[in-house]
Amino acid sequence: MSFKILMNLYHFFTAVFFNFGGLKLLKRKYKNTISERMGFIEDVPQNSIWVHAVSVGEVQSASSLIRVIKDYNKNIPCIISTVTLTGHDTAEKLLNGVVDKIIYSVWDYSKFVTRALNNINPKIYITMETELWPEILTQLKARNIPMYLANGRISEKSFKRYKKMSGFWKKILSCFNKLMVRFEEDKNKFTALGVPDEKIILTGDCKVDALLNRRNETTGEEWNFLKENDTKLFVAGSTHQGEDDVIISAFRILRRKFPNTKLIIVPRHPERALMSIASVLPYSELNAELFSKLQADENKNKNKNFDVIIIDKIGLLFSLYAAADGVFVGGSLVNKGGQNPFEPVLFGKKAIHGPFMTDFPDTERMNQLGAALCVNNDLELARAWEDCLNLDSRETAKNNCEKYFNTLGGAAKKTWDEILNDNENL
Repeated sequence: MSFKILMNLYHFFTAVFFNFGGLKLLKRKYKNTISERMGFIEDVPQNSIWVHAVSVGEVQSASSLIRVIKDYNKNIPCIISTVTLTGHDTAEKLLNGVVDKIIYSVWDYSKFVTRALNNINPKIYITMETELWPEILTQLKARNIPMYLANGRISEKSFKRYKKMSGFWKKILSCFNKLMVRFEEDKNKFTALGVPDEKIILTGDCKVDALLNRRNETTGEEWNFLKENDTKLFVAGSTHQGEDDVIISAFRILRRKFPNTKLIIVPRHPERALMSIASVLPYSELNAELFSKLQADENKNKNKNFDVIIIDKIGLLFSLYAAADGVFVGGSLVNKGGQNPFEPVLFGKKAIHGPFMTDFPDTERMNQLGAALCVNNDLELARAWEDCLNLDSRETAKNNCEKYFNTLGGAAKKTWDEILNDNENL
């Protein structure tokens, strides 16, 4: 089926959705942000560099790139758009006072996109990681607005889906002037979808630059109240359904030998917090509490002997990794592609993870350098955590983490340099 026919079908189905009930449903969910999502975007500086980042992780990557842009010329107007509320909140936290405007992304419906582009009139459009919306990309192309994919990656799941319609996605990807990708594995996937090699630039991961910026502002000292009397703190970050039982079992094994320990579980989705609590209930020797309850009555509860604390708020994991004695990176014992292993390694903590880390292909190199470790079950996780309590092992892991990060960095500047090479008028 030709690209033109597929785009016509895309136009037809989006029109049906938005004109026959879909918009009403969306208005209920996004009532406070509906205007911008429909393209009514006000008070935006014209000829801006428009950076689009769907949610928290992409905003973190974008923040390092935007700071490089502003360091190059603080007078270049720059806006960032996000899809999710948490992404918007993260942009406010990381980029308030740096970026010229933070907006919600327009929905990919022709009428909304046209309205948004008329209002924004961007000079350059940069989208982070894997945000590939056919309508906005083809409209930008028709207006001859330069487009770039930054920090490009394709998850294994998305790649299989794109391969089924590789002709269509090849055409969509051809809209970009350049695709700046993280690693060789990412480049190979884009090449397999038909993108010419000369359009793909290997830059490394912008998220590393963003993390390096944040590390200098993070100590983890706010968690010292949990580490009184030399209590050791273990953090399981961004966990998914199906992982809690293994993590809790590993913690129980560890506590038999090291009773003066606490476990903090940070579900990838905070709404899973009660499910995580339920996973602890069958074990009478463990007591658990939600962080929000602990925080609400801190003076009364902070000295209570909670063995397991479940974090039911966002934005705390980074500082928890800084405070942790040992960590586990979630989304990796179940086939979810893994979560970010760079964050704990940044603080010199070995990124212990399960076998499913396909979304972070450089994890294999981290393993080889001793900055990360793959475990497959509760016994292996318990042994890995026990090793974190050995002073020599901790020092070795810290040195290995530092060596790994010495091989990274600079991706944001490389990305901006590539864009500058294409746009001499900036």
